[in-house]
Amino acid sequence: MRPRGSRRVVVRVPVEPVEAAQEADAVDAVARASDVVVRGPLFGVAAQSPEDGPRWRVVLEVTSGCPQQARDGLNSRLWFQAKDEARDRAERRELLAAVARLERERVDELLVSGTRYRVVRAEEYAASGPGGIEAPRPTDPEPPVPDWDRAVREPGIDDALVMDPDAPVTPTQAFEQLALRELCYTGRRFPEEVRDDSRRALDTHPDVLVMPPTFSVVERTTDGWRPVSGPHATPHAARKSLDFALTWMWPRMRGHIPEDADPRTDARTGTAAGGADSADVRAAKLAAYAGAADTLRVGRVNRLEFQDTVYQIVRTRRLLRWGPDGPEGPRPSDVNSQEPARIHLTLDEDGRVLPDDRP
Repeated sequence: MRPRGSRRVVVRVPVEPVEAAQEADAVDAVARASDVVVRGPLFGVAAQSPEDGPRWRVVLEVTSGCPQQARDGLNSRLWFQAKDEARDRAERRELLAAVARLERERVDELLVSGTRYRVVRAEEYAASGPGGIEAPRPTDPEPPVPDWDRAVREPGIDDALVMDPDAPVTPTQAFEQLALRELCYTGRRFPEEVRDDSRRALDTHPDVLVMPPTFSVVERTTDGWRPVSGPHATPHAARKSLDFALTWMWPRMRGHIPEDADPRTDARTGTAAGGADSADVRAAKLAAYAGAADTLRVGRVNRLEFQDTVYQIVRTRRLLRWGPDGPEGPRPSDVNSQEPARIHLTLDEDGRVLPDDRP
């Protein structure tokens, strides 16, 4: 029996070779890592136009750590839409009115020019087993030829993602959705209001939609695993972020490369840069960073040990709850790290940027 108010899950049998391989890969992954580790909520923005029906399009990736960050992102998106895309003064006036509300209020839903915008909430989690948090799967997206050029833009998370609760799913996807449908916070380490909101969401948003996986860098600590990077759309993009940390960011943070050095200087090229260490010591330290980064380029490396620390590329998931009116928004107990604020300069109805009148 389905929970009250839930949708029927439409299951399709994979027939394409790639999809069949992904399905077999998912079955193997469940055998290796069957436990679920919940990290907490993430937020983004989805939009629904009249032609979308029950579907919602992600317009701001669901990766923000608090609802206000997503609201600020929507504020900026609508401001630029008013500046660069509005067809006439009436449309620009409507967009700017929405921006003004977002500057003053914690607004989680807006109707602008016939499109509904909603701040949406997803639960980030990962599979875990005896070997730790799940690593990328063999069938996860990887570039045919890895590109390590920092100037090359990596694929965006949730790019062009359409969320359709009625779309058919594979057997393992259906199993995952059904298994996570009753997921909620129950531990006493969560405040009472958080537990109450979580239980209430089971009734108000009884269905779940599992979003595409993301990939992050974590490091092992005495208390478990700690995030080193934010989420990425592919395992290679996560490795590339670790390569950047090893060769560019950490050498500067630890004084091996001066902070005012040429931005193109890194551990591979910066042996002649000044610093607190002697030239020989500095060169040896930079060579160690460069050597660690070079091991990432040998193949699809998902685990790296460097300076007594274990770094790992992990596969994370996001669970979005769904109700009769669409995706779940922020809960009353979700914490905002900042207040609504003015982000951009003032536009007039003709799209002209006015002088800044802030003190």
